Amino acid sequence: MSFYFRDQSWPQLEEHIRQRSLLILPVGTTEEHGPHLPVDTDARIAEAYGRRLAEALDGKIPTLVMDTIRYGYSMKIMRQWPGTITLRTRVFMDMIFDICRSVLDMGFDKLALLDCHGHHSGPLNTVSRELCDACDKAIAVISPARLSRDAFQSVRRSPQGGAIHAGEWETALLLYLSPEVVDMSKATDEDAMRYHSEFVAGDGFMGSQQVTWSTWYLQPSQSGTYGIPTVATAETGQVIMDAAVANGARFLQEYWSRR
Repeated sequence: MSFYFRDQSWPQLEEHIRQRSLLILPVGTTEEHGPHLPVDTDARIAEAYGRRLAEALDGKIPTLVMDTIRYGYSMKIMRQWPGTITLRTRVFMDMIFDICRSVLDMGFDKLALLDCHGHHSGPLNTVSRELCDACDKAIAVISPARLSRDAFQSVRRSPQGGAIHAGEWETALLLYLSPEVVDMSKATDEDAMRYHSEFVAGDGFMGSQQVTWSTWYLQPSQSGTYGIPTVATAETGQVIMDAAVANGARFLQEYWSRR
């Protein structure tokens, strides 16, 4: 039987509510990802991550995956390259709030948002708290970047500054998930992040920065990339996804088990 929300009839959804099924909402966006990756990179990762989590949870907890959110907020500076579609932050947050409020009011009480875009961490965390206030139900937010960080660090080939935007981390994942949409002949290292300091690690995408300071204003990008995609491999992508799924599934079982 399908684990996608969209495939259920209302009696089937009623049964899922009775079973306290976990809902997973993958959240990506559409924006430029350098000359070598497709503009749906974040949404493609989010969709795959949601599917893999549901497969990992099969037989452990009842799970439904909602349709992937494919549009969100990106900074204006990224629009200098075609492909970046952006919602205003409050419009994005209101959309996520209304989607989540709909299923929570429907009777579902366990909902996890998959944060698969660097500009969404603040908005999604805020919305999760607003939903708690509105519904008295605790929403979870998880990120494959953070949940795969240690595994990626153990196999990465790029130095510090190589895995920010369209760099080794994202390129490796796309080589693993959808190699047919990756053009490595156009990948370039010219925009490896060269700025590092006590407070700015230079791999902010991996959640290692101590402060908030936009990469886009630290060092100009020539290609719409920040990092070193040329060393990415499908094997590294599999390590990333396997770790994100294993850690995410363990957390979601913990989250679901708490009444």
